[in-house]
Amino acid sequence: MKEDKDKQKENQAQQPAVDAILSQTNIDGQTVVAEHHVAGKAEEGNGKDKDKAKKAESQAERDAEDLRVFKKVIKAQAHEGDGQAPQTLTLRKILGGDILNTNFMRNQIGVLLLITFFLIIFIANRYSVQQDLIKIDKLHKELQDVKYKALSSSSELTEKSRESNVLDQLKNNKDSVLKIPSQPPYIIVVPDE
Repeated sequence: MKEDKDKQKENQAQQPAVDAILSQTNIDGQTVVAEHHVAGKAEEGNGKDKDKAKKAESQAERDAEDLRVFKKVIKAQAHEGDGQAPQTLTLRKILGGDILNTNFMRNQIGVLLLITFFLIIFIANRYSVQQDLIKIDKLHKELQDVKYKALSSSSELTEKSRESNVLDQLKNNKDSVLKIPSQPPYIIVVPDE
């Protein structure tokens, strides 16, 4: 019996602290009212007349109810992240990195990854086009060099194949008896039959 009284005194000493904690707790904007604790106090006053078994049973039920309420309160208060997104978006918050901690950014991670993917494709495409432009410029320069070489070769060939140069070479080598004619060529007219 002395043990029961000690337990009751302990519970009565803890009860105001529990009531204070529960009445101050806010779940989804509504204050939790610990009605079961008030009912429990009323039962304690009437419980003196009841036998010890009912007292122990009611105490166990109250403890189970307290535990359930505490779990609900802890679930409501223990959450990851910062509750609501900041109301104002300032440059300081952006540069400080606070924007990365908001739920909005966590929810939009897929969109951010998609944008990053497109940026990588855009940069890679631009790099590829720049490489192609460099190659085109290089080939254009090579083409001009080849054109100039072909033009110089053509002019040398034209110079060497001129009639006077050919006759001079033949005369110098004494390979042929060809010479420049002194009379103009004869025109022969062939009548049609």
